[in-house]
Amino acid sequence: MYVCGLTVQGPPHIGHVRFALAFDVLRRWLQHSGHDVTYVRNVTDVDDKILARSAAAGEPWWAWAYENERAATRAYEVLGTLPPTYEPRATGHVPEMVELIGQLIDRGHAYAVDGDVYFDVRSFPGYGELSGQRLGELQPAADTETDERKRDPRDFALWKAHKPGEPETASWPTPWGRGRPGWHLECSAMAEKYLGPEFDLHGGGLDLRFPHHENERAQSQAAGHGFARYWLHNAWVTMGGEKMSKSLGNTLLVDEVVQRVRPVELRYYLVAPHYRSTIEFTEAALEEAGVAYRRLESFVRRAAERVGADAGKQVLAEAFTAAMDDDLATPAAVAAVHEAVTAGNTALAADDHEGVAAALGTVRAMLGVLGLDPLDPHWAGGGERLVDVTDGLVQLALEQRTAARARKDYASADAIRNQLGALGVQVEDTPQGTRWELTT
Repeated sequence: MYVCGLTVQGPPHIGHVRFALAFDVLRRWLQHSGHDVTYVRNVTDVDDKILARSAAAGEPWWAWAYENERAATRAYEVLGTLPPTYEPRATGHVPEMVELIGQLIDRGHAYAVDGDVYFDVRSFPGYGELSGQRLGELQPAADTETDERKRDPRDFALWKAHKPGEPETASWPTPWGRGRPGWHLECSAMAEKYLGPEFDLHGGGLDLRFPHHENERAQSQAAGHGFARYWLHNAWVTMGGEKMSKSLGNTLLVDEVVQRVRPVELRYYLVAPHYRSTIEFTEAALEEAGVAYRRLESFVRRAAERVGADAGKQVLAEAFTAAMDDDLATPAAVAAVHEAVTAGNTALAADDHEGVAAALGTVRAMLGVLGLDPLDPHWAGGGERLVDVTDGLVQLALEQRTAARARKDYASADAIRNQLGALGVQVEDTPQGTRWELTT
């Protein structure tokens, strides 16, 4: 799998990282299904926006890029994505890019003009097929300041000549003069280096389908490479119907969101919808997702206390497997998890240890594929401690309630129960004792 990672022009918001979660789930599912997955996710650490923003901030471009790369890595890690097999940086693969440009020029698909090198889109008959567009309907490529030297205004830049005022460190020597790579060229060169001339899956955000992925496909296949066999694109996170972006000023930085929402709940929020469905962000929807996840978590923890964390065979529900095999239909997969939790809660209420163990094994197996198992060591640490503290405080209140009932002070007992209810803690008296769970 090759998945286009972030251009590290700034710290990531939740719209940026949706792709990482979508393809993390795909990777987990492929691995669970028995595949050996090589997963490559690149870092674009030099481009026009990085140069512009670093200059405005008065920082070296490479320092600016590295600072934001670390922020991206922090976001990936806090949301529980598995690390990629390889995570190449664009700046580390200039020789491979120069070699690819040479191949395209030799094959008649590219041409150099005054230090710039362009891809000749008319030389590649399949241009536009990936995004379902006709060449005659396409607008001029917007990746260069002028079209005057292009054979066709739709030709795109493979290499950009170094310009006065740009940092000398942001350029590399080539047969065509000093310069830096065009955005599209980077991924073709890196994908070939780590996955070979043809590989199985290529993923990225929907906004990359054109022109980025269209151009990747064109330049790689024009060089004689099979490139990607299958393409997948995740949809956006929007606010007010508009794609979340820095230019709109409607960002929600991951570093900030996870200060007020548990990372595992944010992951649930972004994973539960189908990866090709747009998520319209609202605080209410984020809170609803948190409540839904806490229902699953409550069952897993209570069941683990009753029968042991590793009780029950970890076998996926048939509905879950069918959903995941159907283009990663995570809404149906998550529904299967909730159905199993309902059965598990029924078994808990009936003190059916065998039923509890079976449900726990199935639920943990399904949540493991989604990267959401509450008992996974990744979600331990601060979140685990918060759960322990919360449980301890609720148990203390329940002990006070029990003492009040023992002395027939039913008014105080009811008051404690009502106060817990107002905080979202539902108390239930059962033959096995008093139990509690989080509710809406």
